[in-house]
Amino acid sequence: MINGKILRDAIISGANNIENNRQLVDSLNVFPVPDGDTGTNMSMTIGSAKRELELLSDNASVKEVSKVTASALLRGARGNSGVILSLLFRGISKGLNSSEKMSKKDFANALTMGVESAYKAVMKPTEGTILTVSKAAAQKAVEIAEDDISMGSFFDEICKAAEDMLNRTPEMLPVLKKAGVVDSGAKGFLVILQGMTALIKDGVMISSKTEEGRETVKEKLKSAFSDDEGLSKEITFTYCTEFIILKQQAKEGKSPLSLRAYLESIGDSVVVVDDEDIIKCHVHTDNPGRAMEEALTFGQLTKIKIENMREQFKNEVESARASGRSEEKAGFKYAPVEKDRKYGFVSVCAGDGIAALFKDLGVDNIVSGGQTMNPSTDDILAAVHATPAETVFVLPNNKNIIMAAEQAVNLADRKVFVLHTKTIPQGLTAMLSFDENADEDFNFIEMTKSTERVATGQITFAARDSDFDGHKIKKDEILAIENGKLSFVDKDAVKAASRLARLLVKKTSDCSFVTIIYGEGVTENQAEEVAESLRAKYKDDVEVAVVFGGQPVYHFIISAE
Repeated sequence: MINGKILRDAIISGANNIENNRQLVDSLNVFPVPDGDTGTNMSMTIGSAKRELELLSDNASVKEVSKVTASALLRGARGNSGVILSLLFRGISKGLNSSEKMSKKDFANALTMGVESAYKAVMKPTEGTILTVSKAAAQKAVEIAEDDISMGSFFDEICKAAEDMLNRTPEMLPVLKKAGVVDSGAKGFLVILQGMTALIKDGVMISSKTEEGRETVKEKLKSAFSDDEGLSKEITFTYCTEFIILKQQAKEGKSPLSLRAYLESIGDSVVVVDDEDIIKCHVHTDNPGRAMEEALTFGQLTKIKIENMREQFKNEVESARASGRSEEKAGFKYAPVEKDRKYGFVSVCAGDGIAALFKDLGVDNIVSGGQTMNPSTDDILAAVHATPAETVFVLPNNKNIIMAAEQAVNLADRKVFVLHTKTIPQGLTAMLSFDENADEDFNFIEMTKSTERVATGQITFAARDSDFDGHKIKKDEILAIENGKLSFVDKDAVKAASRLARLLVKKTSDCSFVTIIYGEGVTENQAEEVAESLRAKYKDDVEVAVVFGGQPVYHFIISAE
């Protein structure tokens, strides 16, 4: 039997292990585009539980530990892998909802419930993934639950069964076998399980490499808010950190995308804008020193600003209380607003230009995110609650954000519809199809149908060398993606955009309108060059519009309808 303290410490150890091995898990992603990356998403997801668990006392029961873990994971889930991880722990929590201590049989039954919960939630479960490996772990747990072995040996055997299944995932998914890797989500799950086992079997908590030498979150919160600890829970990280990197002093071969990934691993609310002469950076973190230390590897820093958000928050709350205002009316984050109209909209996107497009079409709140920065369920939920409507339509605009958005449906205090928009053009088209005089079900159906009429092209770059889908790809080569699938590889982004746009027009039935949305690092002249190539070919048959999106990662986003 193990108590709540051991289970708490085991989960924290698992969170530290995936944090330390985040880049290893990220590297297993087969598709070479820059994305949210499995290791990063799983680390940030369970990291949200770790912060809550560090606030629990040593006397907490197994029931309480599992409940806190499941709740934090649910709200902190990022990307599909993070959502599946949260579903596994939600099922585990249900299996332990009456336990003060946990036996081998208790955990075997709870893990089985977690696996069942995850399978039910995934519309089309794919074997050879985290689902398969977690199922193998659960089956092994049930098989040996009543054997006369220690709890440590029990967890060790579960890890071995999970690892054995992980090594077989390439045989289940040909794409993994061709790339010579195992499934990244499954590997992430095993890494977490191994971290838990280290504590339960050997009594050794794996430490976080990014937190060595720091106070624990609990100690920091106590010292900062000994008079009102509850205030701290409104803010995840303490310091709002901003700085500018001078590009004339920058080191060669350093990509701003790798800096963005690092900042996302130590905080949230990350913004990295790569302009012609500077790189502007913003992050909420507990480690401003680490953020700047990493930034210094890119070049010299200027315009440095660090603010303690917890202190600001506390002062604002105290001021609000002194003046007789409630915290909600003071306008703090996550405070719901009155539902003063029937319909409202939340859109996930990145780029000032794209955000402005959605705002012009009637979107109330923008959640910053997309490729490389998948928002959490809690981020989306906060935007829903800040939308003054009885019914809120959510547009994820990325296939790796849909599941996290759907988790917000049952958490919201109002009715939420999540449209399965996988791209920005699909989201924009859905908004254009909304009819304010129709009921919510009719709108959901019509907005969904409208996304099927738009084709999406995306021009990005390869984040790593890869041999994918018949293409030998080198890092930084230009990738042309047609409706989610790699179409071709090129050396020049403008030429690739022109070629891809022509392909979209050719394959889109009765195509009459094309929109070229250009992103960071692309000039208006370059975007017009793409547009002119289409106008020259299709004359008056196809209308072509050029729009500034300002989006990261994608040089161009092209819609054809």
